[in-house]
Amino acid sequence: MKLHYTFLLFFTITSITFAQEPATFTVEAPAGTQSVRMTGNFWSWNPTGGPVATNNGDNTWTVTLFAGGGESQSDMEYKWVIVGADNVSNPITEDLIPIARADGCSGKIDSGELLTDKLTFANRFFEASGSDDDKLDVYNSCGPYTIDMVYDELVWSDEFNSPGKSAINSTNWFHQTLLPVNDMNGDPCCWFNGEEQHYTNRIENSFEESGNLNIVAIKETFSDPNQGGASRDYTSARLNSKFAFTYGRVDVRAKLPSGNGTWPAIWTLGKNINEDGGFWDSSFGTTGWPACGEIDIMEHGLGAVNNTSSALHTPCFECFGATKNYVSQEISDVSNNFHIYSVIWSPNQMTFLVDNKIFYIYNPPIKDASTWPFDKDQYILLNVAMGGVAGTIDPGFTQSAMQIDYVRVFQDSALSNEEIKSDEFKIYPNPTDNLINIKSKRNIDSVELYDIFGKLILLQSEQFESINVENLNSGLYLIKIYSEGTKTVKKVVIN
Repeated sequence: MKLHYTFLLFFTITSITFAQEPATFTVEAPAGTQSVRMTGNFWSWNPTGGPVATNNGDNTWTVTLFAGGGESQSDMEYKWVIVGADNVSNPITEDLIPIARADGCSGKIDSGELLTDKLTFANRFFEASGSDDDKLDVYNSCGPYTIDMVYDELVWSDEFNSPGKSAINSTNWFHQTLLPVNDMNGDPCCWFNGEEQHYTNRIENSFEESGNLNIVAIKETFSDPNQGGASRDYTSARLNSKFAFTYGRVDVRAKLPSGNGTWPAIWTLGKNINEDGGFWDSSFGTTGWPACGEIDIMEHGLGAVNNTSSALHTPCFECFGATKNYVSQEISDVSNNFHIYSVIWSPNQMTFLVDNKIFYIYNPPIKDASTWPFDKDQYILLNVAMGGVAGTIDPGFTQSAMQIDYVRVFQDSALSNEEIKSDEFKIYPNPTDNLINIKSKRNIDSVELYDIFGKLILLQSEQFESINVENLNSGLYLIKIYSEGTKTVKKVVIN
């Protein structure tokens, strides 16, 4: 049996001792372990970046934190990393997902209540404000992985189907080109984050062709007299949507640029952001960043190749800049394959998906202006930045494009006086194994069954008393019942 599997099965916490300062973490590792260390949000999830554990000589290892080191004493997500005889050059970060699922998604290692519902993937969690009796080591991978709202009505989109090579649709998009940062003389000089490009409105940097939007980063010396004459060695484009919305689902099917130092992003900002040069600024720009809220649906270039990430930027502690509300994952060949990058933004949570698979949910237990400035309109941004926090640009880079097949925004079907009361229909049993029964006080015209991604699974236009679902996968579904020109929606769980 490979050490990797031994590690998954037997790498267990033996104790966590909490004191205001320090806190010690002791873990039991399998025989043959050569070294153990931590990784987590303090160390940007670098498997070799966290503190090294001390070998206690009895197959247990101990890490001490908050003893005058650089880590701030605050809530922390973390995992253990092991080096054994057969993986010296490839440290293994523990995988808690199979363990969590095998435990029925209980979200616990020790007994007791799950500390927080913000743990939307399988990490351990340390609560700095806890006490000796608190269950400080918990994890969860599948309990919160639930879409809480289905948005199924397409309210805005761009399919980029203009003939030939065409300029972007100016009804939908605005080119943001003004440099937002001034030098000491008050002249425009820079973009944020140390980015090295000029954004332009030229067709060389953004155009529609063959059913795709192309945002092209190009290596070229360029100066813009409208930008104070500042010269840059790269050009690209940054688009603002002329559509803003509150709550809904955004789907963007995209293929990403290649080359070290490229930084493509699909994201949103609050319409109220005070940022000179943005489309909405002159009419609505009253709020600074990050108080306006930022939703990063997809970024690439902040980690290894093919690692895309999603994040939230808000005013709370450690929630902006290098935000703690950040998750990345590796997906297949992002520069040669199209993937669908999505967010479902409801009043309760943010659900991030890639190719219709959830990989991160943001759901802070306390929603206020510091954690949830997401109760006002946001607009969509599409851009490819160069350099800055994305790292050194490949000296051989010439040009590369982010290609986007479509951008689609869905919201809930509008309610009206014709919306019928859900208590006029009874659906049972719920949950169900094979049959959904419907009892109605009204005549039913049709019944539709949707999965959690809004895909129509079944349409029944007769025999409404029951629906056979024995061949469907388990999960959450929505039933839409149409009756006498009205409709209602109910949730049902299939075991």
